[in-house]
Amino acid sequence: MRPYFEKMQDWGKPVKVNAANAEQIKKVEQEIAALIEEKKNAGLPKETLNKRGEWTVHQRLEYILDPGTWAPLHMLYDPMEEESGTTGVVDGLGRINGRWCVIIGFDNKVMAGAWIAGQADNILRVTDIAKRLHCPLVWLVNCSGVKLTEQEKVYANRRGNGTTFFRHAELNKLGIPVLAVIYGTNPAGGGYQGISPTLLLAHKDCNIAVGGAGIVSGMAPKGYFDEELAEQLIDATRKFKAVPPGRVEIHYDHTGFFKEVHPTEESLLDSLKAWVVKLPAYDASFFRVAQPAEPKFPAEDMYNILAFNQKMIYDVEQFMARLVDGSEHMEFRPDYGFELYTGLVKIDGFLIGIVANRQGMLPKGYPQYAPYPGIGGKFYREGLIKVNEFVTLCGRDRIPMVWLQDTSGIDVGDIAEKAELLGLGQALIYSIEQSEIPMMTVVLRKGTAAAHYIMAGPQANNNTAFTLGVATTEIYVMHGETAAAASFARRLVKEKDAGKPLAPVIESMNKTVQEYINKSRPSYCAKTGMVDEVVALPALRTYLVAFANCCYQNPSSITPQHQMILPRIIKG
Repeated sequence: MRPYFEKMQDWGKPVKVNAANAEQIKKVEQEIAALIEEKKNAGLPKETLNKRGEWTVHQRLEYILDPGTWAPLHMLYDPMEEESGTTGVVDGLGRINGRWCVIIGFDNKVMAGAWIAGQADNILRVTDIAKRLHCPLVWLVNCSGVKLTEQEKVYANRRGNGTTFFRHAELNKLGIPVLAVIYGTNPAGGGYQGISPTLLLAHKDCNIAVGGAGIVSGMAPKGYFDEELAEQLIDATRKFKAVPPGRVEIHYDHTGFFKEVHPTEESLLDSLKAWVVKLPAYDASFFRVAQPAEPKFPAEDMYNILAFNQKMIYDVEQFMARLVDGSEHMEFRPDYGFELYTGLVKIDGFLIGIVANRQGMLPKGYPQYAPYPGIGGKFYREGLIKVNEFVTLCGRDRIPMVWLQDTSGIDVGDIAEKAELLGLGQALIYSIEQSEIPMMTVVLRKGTAAAHYIMAGPQANNNTAFTLGVATTEIYVMHGETAAAASFARRLVKEKDAGKPLAPVIESMNKTVQEYINKSRPSYCAKTGMVDEVVALPALRTYLVAFANCCYQNPSSITPQHQMILPRIIKG
């Protein structure tokens, strides 16, 4: 298949500088970067932990990661507004000693890595990513147990902290290893966090236990506390503080749970790096269709291409040409479904399917079923059919997919209903679900209504590994102005017919518009989990490279390249 992939069609051309547009995007990126830095500095100062002989989770990550490969996720995620402003874990994709992994660690600066509000859902998202990508999960365990004063926020429900241990078991069942390096005191839930991975590497001062000193020393209450029990509690606490349960001599010498015990941060993390190389992985050359190549055009161009003003159009193909190897592509059905780009590209030498919304006015007479003109960003009949076909063929050929969203929705009205758009939208959801291939999504600007779902939004739980936002991202069921009109139109009529002033209703409408604006911004989307991370435009390719490498490192199924059908359909 070398003639198909080694040299694809050239893509893109030089662009004019748009300094004002670039400045607006960069201003938002700077605001996001400041918020991320604030989250990274939550809890104890780094210097305080270092004086105790501990590294922070970020120092540990820096030590184990191959330079330039870290793609962090969930840095702003805080769905339950925890007082620290974080979920107490740090995670992302990265390469360790040449092997790509999904990596997560407890932030030991925040309550010594305690289970806190929002953390369980963050961990479940990360285990989902490992499952979608069939990629090893690496844990930096340093968990002091549940934040007892808020146990109801973290302990028991269908997606509570205990669910994460079942997820580790599921990953093991699927042949996806979970490696853990263990530090500090890890009682109760922290003990299960330490025992649930596949391979346990321990620091000499760590422990994992069913219950810690505080639990053991409080096991004989009368239903209330008095001075006698207080004295007993003092004695028990002193004893177990000096000799905590589940120490290294228990779980290395007696149970044998710890595979290895190490005296220093460095030797423990060096061991982790050595073990990662022993995990199942193909050599990249097995799946690469060409040698890796940088885009022909600079990433800085993206600031001049992607319009900050949501009402202005831009050329999404020019944008993609700044992301893909050699700025080359193979377009699928260019003469059909004009509102969408579909095609094959190379990312770090790996074959990737890509779908993107086009913007602007569509060719005259399109869509054919309607008397009105087609506008880019919307879905019409042909576009839905084309993407259904493309997803199905990518699934057949086991080609991972990237989706670039900028959609205002699916065409509506009786004409659109007669054109079967409702059924075709659900058909696309079915096509995504049955494809069983990993996907990632970038919401470039608008992610709106059901169109956000059908473009492999985060709702595509069995396919979409993660969703990224950028400085121009907006996610809502409909635009704020549209929502205000839909919500208050009848009230306007009623007030007008009653001869009442319209000003109070108009004020409520404008309030609704502002609320939609506030709750659709990139930082809000990241905090609530509508996206997994907000990324600066030049960093997007880092995430694409990480995604492609993770997908092809140890896939659960393969289509031989010479038996692929999609490239042949494109080439004819």
